[in-house]
Amino acid sequence: MRTVTSTRYVTPLREGGSLPAIIEADDAGMYVLKFRGAGQGPKALVAELVAGELARACGLPMPEIVLVEVDAELARTEPDPEIQDLIRASEGLNLALDYLPGAVTFDPLAWKPDAELASRIVWLDALVTNIDRTPRNTNMMVWHDQLWLIDHGAALYFHHAWDDALARSRSGFPQIRDHVLLPFANRLDEIDAGMAAHLGESAIRDIVTSIPDAWLERESGFANVEAVRDAYVDWLLSRLQSPREFCEEAIRAHAALV
Repeated sequence: MRTVTSTRYVTPLREGGSLPAIIEADDAGMYVLKFRGAGQGPKALVAELVAGELARACGLPMPEIVLVEVDAELARTEPDPEIQDLIRASEGLNLALDYLPGAVTFDPLAWKPDAELASRIVWLDALVTNIDRTPRNTNMMVWHDQLWLIDHGAALYFHHAWDDALARSRSGFPQIRDHVLLPFANRLDEIDAGMAAHLGESAIRDIVTSIPDAWLERESGFANVEAVRDAYVDWLLSRLQSPREFCEEAIRAHAALV
């Protein structure tokens, strides 16, 4: 995963509570930056990275994810005190997605995805327990006539309570009934095995290894950051074991809509 350095704060994106921003980096690229110092903290960045790269491993359309070095000096040119505080609190490594200029928010009334793509996205979101892809907040963009996935910070919510996380890894995901693409996802049974085949232990471990140590080092109850990484890998591998209750529950939820 590439690391870039932020050089200019362009503008805030006030759609969410965490104040992501469009920034320019030292590679002349534009990115949507997610701040480590925002209210959700580094766990939101971990979820963004892991869920986003799992989506990419499954062949789903994801903007490039990069790590971003933020210097507190970036705050000096910003007049908004809230933004100044956020930048200073986020000094160090943060996360960003490649900016998609001209992209528009996905609207299920205006743009209908094909059944296979919808099924694959629903499957992925059920795997990573992404509660934030609803009609109210689709967290998808249409760019160059293609659907792109963004914003996975609310996924992997098991990592907010580690005590019995592995025991709960085999459970379903009832919130899938609220997924904006569920009405189109009529091929879940067909794509289940193929999706899981993309996510072997090696692929998962590579993704989890890319999480910066600084985002994991404050986890209590673990001997070191490698133990935290192992916990993420174990949870994902357990969840992927067949039969996958999260997929079966999504199939039942889709059938209930008919």
